[in-house]
Amino acid sequence: QKEDIEVTLLPAGHCPGSVMFLFQGDNGTVLYTGDFRLAKGEAARMELLHSGTRVRDIQSVYLDTTFCDPKFYHIPSREECLTGILELVRSWTALSHYHVVWLNCKAAYGYEYLFTNLSEELGIKVHVNKLDMFKNMPEILYHITTDRNTQIHACRHPRDDDCFRGNRLPCGVTSQNGTRLHIISIKPSTMWFGERNK
Repeated sequence: QKEDIEVTLLPAGHCPGSVMFLFQGDNGTVLYTGDFRLAKGEAARMELLHSGTRVRDIQSVYLDTTFCDPKFYHIPSREECLTGILELVRSWTALSHYHVVWLNCKAAYGYEYLFTNLSEELGIKVHVNKLDMFKNMPEILYHITTDRNTQIHACRHPRDDDCFRGNRLPCGVTSQNGTRLHIISIKPSTMWFGERNK
């Protein structure tokens, strides 16, 4: 049996270009989320999830279930996480030019919000391995650099978990002007909140 279906892509907020799929047909409406991260109030601003002044009738929702587990009873907002990381990075980098932060990011994309906000607030560009992966996101290019002489690094190593040995960065920088760097590592990950008891 054939049916015409209208498929609409809605922003998922997970990483640049991530989408949710809204399927609409004669037999009803279905929302498939995939990975998503929406702040409170964002869904309310998505016109296609509404019909007039009320929420659209959706017969089925296929929800990404990464965090559909009681152990993830609280995941802080993106803003709360940014505030905590910003305070830590600001206090560490203020100690001296040789105090450096490594953002141990597991994925290639999805941290642009963090890079942009740290750069804007602290006036420090974030070191990444290559700029070409961000060429279609010109708004972030001002906030990242391939210059290793910066205090915030998000460079990646082919063996992510093995790279933070000997107090060095994945890009190999261990000192500036002969002065040894003092490095802290921050691992921005939602998975951490499922490992906490309180």
